Amino acid sequence: MAGATRPRTVGERVADADESAGRLLLVAAGALFWGWLVVSWGNRWLGGAIAPVGEPLVAPDAVEAALAGVPGLAGVAADAAFVVELTPVLAQGTWLTVVITGVSLVCGFFIAVPLAVARVYGRFSAWLSLGYTELLRGTPLLAQLFVLYYGLNLAASVPAVLSGVFPREVVWVAILGFTLNGAAYQAEYIRGAVESVDDGQITAGRAIGLSKLESIYHVVLPQALRYAIPSWTNEFVYLIKYSSLAGFITVPELYYLANQVASDTFRYTTVFLVLGAMYLALVLTASKVMERVDERVAIPGLGADRER
Repeated sequence: MAGATRPRTVGERVADADESAGRLLLVAAGALFWGWLVVSWGNRWLGGAIAPVGEPLVAPDAVEAALAGVPGLAGVAADAAFVVELTPVLAQGTWLTVVITGVSLVCGFFIAVPLAVARVYGRFSAWLSLGYTELLRGTPLLAQLFVLYYGLNLAASVPAVLSGVFPREVVWVAILGFTLNGAAYQAEYIRGAVESVDDGQITAGRAIGLSKLESIYHVVLPQALRYAIPSWTNEFVYLIKYSSLAGFITVPELYYLANQVASDTFRYTTVFLVLGAMYLALVLTASKVMERVDERVAIPGLGADRER
């Protein structure tokens, strides 16, 4: 019969069930991860309302005793207790990693948009934009951080109004370094998106009485920024991972603190396996958040939504 829906096979139903189960497991793991982080941060800010500051939320000895009594898990009980003991340090370092990444990404975006517009529509300003992006993208990020921290000694020049916000003033240097570097990469992503918007959009904007700048702001950028979201997601992910470079200028972020623990305990394998899992959780979260943003701002018939 015309228009009848084909019955779904058993294999298709099983595949859908497996996909739903996997999605549910991922959501549960994410909720557990972020729930632990938020509770740990809140406990620290409230001066130890749940557990003493610097102590894990769950007693490591209790975890070791519980796992030791489970057949097949006795061999990992000591490692699990060590990981639990490590959680306050991980939560503390993750906070700075999240702050550095988020602030640098947002600040870099507001620098990147004018750079991208200048590169596409400017004349002399296009060369300035090109020089900036090529200089920052063509030199190592770690070298840039070293210049800002060791060469220019910017940590000693932090304004008094910003002093004391972070445990070390060098955090501001890291944010500045990641902002300047990330802006160069974001500018290239946005430039590609701006160039993908048809030139006739500017003409259409001028035809209804908008100036060229108003046409760019009201007509071109709303479309281009939607095109740029997938590439912008890549920059988000890169910043999360590259934030570990801040540890080389003594910023007490996630990698720096974990490396200190590994050096003190010589349990490098366990510490860096857990560290890798932490970064993976942050990256997956960022990817999912940007995927939802892309879906939320998509306009039917525009950009990637044409493929849906």
